[in-house]
Formats: sequence, structure tokens, C-alpha cells
Amino acid sequence: MSAVLAAHETPADVRFRYAVHLGDTSLILAQRLGEWVGHAPALEEDLALANISLDLLGQARYLFSYAGEIEGKGRGEDELAFLRDPSEFANLALVEQPNGDFGHTIVRQFLIDAWQLELFEQLQSSKDARLAALAEKALKETRYHFRFSAGWLVRLGDGTEESHMRVQTALDALWRFTSEMFASGAMDQAAVAAGIAPDPVSLRAAWSESVDRVLNEATLRRPSDVAYRWHGKRYEHSEHLSRLLAEMQFMQRTYPSAKW
Repeated sequence: MSAVLAAHETPADVRFRYAVHLGDTSLILAQRLGEWVGHAPALEEDLALANISLDLLGQARYLFSYAGEIEGKGRGEDELAFLRDPSEFANLALVEQPNGDFGHTIVRQFLIDAWQLELFEQLQSSKDARLAALAEKALKETRYHFRFSAGWLVRLGDGTEESHMRVQTALDALWRFTSEMFASGAMDQAAVAAGIAPDPVSLRAAWSESVDRVLNEATLRRPSDVAYRWHGKRYEHSEHLSRLLAEMQFMQRTYPSAKW
């Protein structure tokens, strides 16, 4: 699918693509967090990661169901989740990155939580009532997600020498993916023009302030901004997404329309 909106695309097409973009980001992150179930450092963290994953999955289901209604081609949440190829996914590249160790997962979660806080805060003012309703509910969930990830980032960053080293290494490795959160592509520009989404650029200042505050408390160094060529919003992904989807979609692809 082209990253550039075609001239013939309608306002409904713009809403569909934007809803799918948000749904993809939540779905892929939910799948990554689900990989931790039974493997987290302690039971409390295991349950917390599972609960965050379920929140994100709920967001994805809402958004895919809405996108299917907009599209009007008979596709629902299952079809959009399980029957698309990697090249049709528009999630942020950050969320498809592997979990790594617990500290690595916390850094990834923190960076996306801080972004979603600002996104959902502004998305509540969307002219699209369904997106505004989703944002109102998701914002409450994201506040908890952020408290969890920020709290753990401080504990690890300002903890032992090894824990500090691990999360700083993760931060250095993942930081290059954050620029995509604030890159305004054709889809974003069309959504902003339609009044259904905030300008990604407008999220950067508050995100940066929130991130810097936590990094300072965690005694972590903010990496330098660098350009990176992977942009999931433009349907350009790392190899990790294909592997994740191969596992996530296996049952539906192998046994189409299977019923329990």
C-alpha cells in the first residue's frame, strides 16, 4: 500500500487508515508484552505486563472493529488482525522490536507510554466521536501504564551498576525509533486536515519534557536524536514484524474461519 494518499481517497479512507494505524500499534505491542506471560522477573510484574497487554488488545479490537465499519467490505477485527501481510501493517516500528531483557522491555514501554499519553490527551478533541471516545478510555489506561514503566525505569536506572547499564544500553538502542512518533506523513496530514487527529509534531514538546523528567530521576543519559529509515507508518518494517506475525497469525492462516 502506498504511503502517499491518493487523490481519490475519501474522508472515510482517511479515517480507516488512521484507525488501523493506531490499532496496529496497540496490537503489536500487546503481542510483544504477551510474550512475557510466565517469564517476568516476579509474579506481580508478570500480571502487570499481562494486564497492560490486555488493555492494548482492547484498544486494537475497538479500532479494528471501527475500521471495518468504515471500510464496509465485511472485514472485522479478526480479519484485520490475522489476515493482513506485514506490508499492510502501519504500526510504529518501535513496538515491533524484540523484548530483550526486562529492562529493555521497560524502556520500550516507557517511550511508547509517554507518547500515547500526549496522543490520547489530544485525540479526545477529535471531530470523530468514536476516536474521541476511544481516547477518553485509553487515556485512563495509559496513565497506569506510564506509572508502571516510569517507576520501573527509575528503579533500574538508579539501581545497581548492572541494572543502570542494561537500561542505558536499551535506551541507546531504541531511541532511534522515537523520531517516527513525531514524523508527519501523508496519512497524518490528511487526518489533521480532517480534524480527526492531532498533528504528530505537536506531541513532541510535552513528550520530551515528560521523558526528560523521568530520565533525570533515573540518572540516565538522553541519547542524541538520529534519523532512522524504518517507518512503520509508511509500511516499512524491520524483519522482526514478519516473525511476530508468523507466530501470531499461524492458527488463523492454517485453519481459516476455524470455530471453537
